Amino acid sequence: MLSPVQAVEGLDAGSGQESIFKDIRDTVLGITRKYDRAYWLQCAKEGRFTVESWQAMCDAGLMGLSIPEQYGGMGESLTGLIMMQDLLSRAGTPNLLLVVTGLARVPLVKHGTPEQIERYVVPTVSGKKRICFAITEPDAGTNTFKIKTHARQTRDGWELSGQKVFISCAEDADFIMVVARTRPAQDGDARKQGISLFMVDARAKGIEKQKLNINVAGPDRQYMVFFDNVKVDKDALIGPEGDGLRCLFDGLNPERLLTAACSVGIGDYALARTVQYVNSRAPFGQPLGAYQGVQHPMARAKAHIDGARITMYEACRTFDAGGDAGRASNTAKLLASEAAVEACDAAIQFHGGYGFDADYDVITLWPFARLLKVAPVNNEIILNYIGQHVLGMPKSY
Repeated sequence: MLSPVQAVEGLDAGSGQESIFKDIRDTVLGITRKYDRAYWLQCAKEGRFTVESWQAMCDAGLMGLSIPEQYGGMGESLTGLIMMQDLLSRAGTPNLLLVVTGLARVPLVKHGTPEQIERYVVPTVSGKKRICFAITEPDAGTNTFKIKTHARQTRDGWELSGQKVFISCAEDADFIMVVARTRPAQDGDARKQGISLFMVDARAKGIEKQKLNINVAGPDRQYMVFFDNVKVDKDALIGPEGDGLRCLFDGLNPERLLTAACSVGIGDYALARTVQYVNSRAPFGQPLGAYQGVQHPMARAKAHIDGARITMYEACRTFDAGGDAGRASNTAKLLASEAAVEACDAAIQFHGGYGFDADYDVITLWPFARLLKVAPVNNEIILNYIGQHVLGMPKSY
């Protein structure tokens, strides 16, 4: 069987599953030809979400990837969703809302009631509704156990108060998956308890959104979101009360892999642009690309990208088979984000002064690639995971 990597590279597919991957590839490439990098940059300039390309993906059925067929999806395979993000990013059009959607829908499908899945998941397949995700807080950072956003139980449901930061696409979403404390914090292993997951109407009374001044040359904007005694229905609680982190953890590997797909894709885009440039520019009589000093850094970046991509799809296979994909998912995220920065740095270097001219769209690649070493989880936390769960070292945080 050919791997999804080979399918992405454009080789013919043989098996039934690979035929599906080929169909996904052809569909995504068709969308990126219509909604290309120029469209993506124009949306970024206008400060608006890529509504048209998102709806095109929904209309093509692509947002049904990883969703059970009984809910209008294409089956629970994660591989196709990762391939879509990979291809979008290779065209220079990565999508952060796809990352948070991919994260949020997993705990909904695994731990939500049939009614909740119908309300919150099914409309995301057609594009009628969009989901964003809110966990990070100004004073907690990556330490989720220190969050202060809390939900107080009332006779009619819950009342939510607190604030979240760095919330991607909050203004473009219809629902916000909110991580909130429902019991006082405890120490030790018990600290995982008392945190719950809620689905909140993004336009509910008491919610205020403030756009952050973050410039990563992309259309996906970041927000500070305030919750001031927001009333939440009883049936908005996802999974058992106080056990939200366990439910949420089911979505972390898909999040890691969707982020890795952004990284390897944008890294390949940067290299492809640069290869075209150095092969056509010959200030000393032969193309710049003929010099080892130019070839080797780019070849090294490409090797690192391909290694990360292979690990990424191996993690997908493990996840789809029901295995523990934590090791490969975290490794893929780490390697991919580092490789993307390496590729973008080479692109800037070998474009010379033009690498810093925004009109050449090279310097614009670097902030996005660099962001993915920090978000949605920083690489230091990834290394902590590998140290503890792979190497067997003591817990360090």
